[in-house]
Amino acid sequence: MTEKTYRTEHDSMGAVNIPTDALFGPQTQRAVDNFTISDKRLPTSFIRALAEVKQAAAETNTALGLLDQTRGEAIRDAAREIAEGKYSEQFPVPVLQTGSGTSSNMNINEVICGIAYKKGVTLSANDHVNLGQSSNDVIPTALHLSAAKAISHSLDPALAGLAASIRRKGEEYRDVIKTGRTHLMDALPIYLQDEMEAWAGQIDECRERLRDALPRLLRLPLGGTAVGSGINCHPDFPAQAMVRLAEITGLLCTSAPSFFKGLSSLDTVVEISGHLKTIAVVFSKIANDLRWMNSGPLAGIGEITLPALQPGSSIMPAKVNPVIPEAICMAAAQVIGNDTVITLAGQAGSFQLNTMLPLAAASLLESIDLLAGSARSLAEQALDGLQVNRAVCERELSLNPILVTALSPAIGYLKAAELAKIAVQQNRSILDVALDETELPRTTLEHLLDPHKLAGGGKKKV
Repeated sequence: MTEKTYRTEHDSMGAVNIPTDALFGPQTQRAVDNFTISDKRLPTSFIRALAEVKQAAAETNTALGLLDQTRGEAIRDAAREIAEGKYSEQFPVPVLQTGSGTSSNMNINEVICGIAYKKGVTLSANDHVNLGQSSNDVIPTALHLSAAKAISHSLDPALAGLAASIRRKGEEYRDVIKTGRTHLMDALPIYLQDEMEAWAGQIDECRERLRDALPRLLRLPLGGTAVGSGINCHPDFPAQAMVRLAEITGLLCTSAPSFFKGLSSLDTVVEISGHLKTIAVVFSKIANDLRWMNSGPLAGIGEITLPALQPGSSIMPAKVNPVIPEAICMAAAQVIGNDTVITLAGQAGSFQLNTMLPLAAASLLESIDLLAGSARSLAEQALDGLQVNRAVCERELSLNPILVTALSPAIGYLKAAELAKIAVQQNRSILDVALDETELPRTTLEHLLDPHKLAGGGKKKV
């Protein structure tokens, strides 16, 4: 086993021993040594967004004449490589660090210096890579940017795919009428397609909420530096940096109207998290509906059969469980928990800085990833292979005592209730009971009890 070797570097506090093969410097190493509560690291998507901020800053500072061409290009090129996913092992700083995220900002500054040094360019992590910036504006900018990218490039397409999958399945079984349920009890007939369209409509509204909030998420505080005043930042830097960030990311990045708000407030992050929590609630509703409808095969509802993906029991042979809906419910629970964390993080804004930025970033990005993965899994592993058990739906519908509701206008509520009780007691259809217990002719009863008409709200669905 090769013995690990170290080099010694110095920062403003003195000497630090750093692994010889590390590209980072003393401030990163101090963070690794100091923050030992958890080894959970910030998501890769956040590090990539941080790199894009550094690239945009370097290009802007070079254009403004604040960095020479050699140093500017070295920072730009190194940042690009990091944004492409290289050097991921060089970012060991955990989530639970200083609340401003200073350690992560210095981590990437030092890694950029290390990459440039290997290529013959000497940089200062503070004077060159961090020029015109502060951790206090860089970290919230990267937080907003990484979340906006994840929503735009991952979550929204996954939600769109899920809604499309639901609608395809609804169209496939557009003729199926089933027993509706309220309070988990039999209710009036509905079209299965209408039930599924309700799910798709929920997804559509979730996408609307995210789209409405996205412009606020893309109001970035880069240029506010330490407290929001923009000290040590060129006056043209913020606007030019936004143009370059937009070019790099393909997103409509704009400067925050108030840098003071952008540094001290996580209001938009809390808002986005609330929308993510709503998606989690929607997913739980759909997943639990599927679990109920799939329950059985003999003692449950059994209206549908979900794809059989794996054995469901280590002791009961042939048992198959609705594992995808169950996994989605757990993911939803985690997202709802993350929302509480983000809410508390939002409360940590004191005066000119929020001091739970890394925790908010990790929690928000985890929620986005969980929901995007859940949407894809629900579509591809559950809905696309779902089969409707037509015979079960027809049998349940034929014996549904609540069909008597359609007779109430003709025979009165109390008489209709009496017929329903008889139908349940004798396990007969409402049509058969009504033929015996009322004077209405068969043709009238068949017209009133037509399930297509009832499911269509009084008219047959075209």
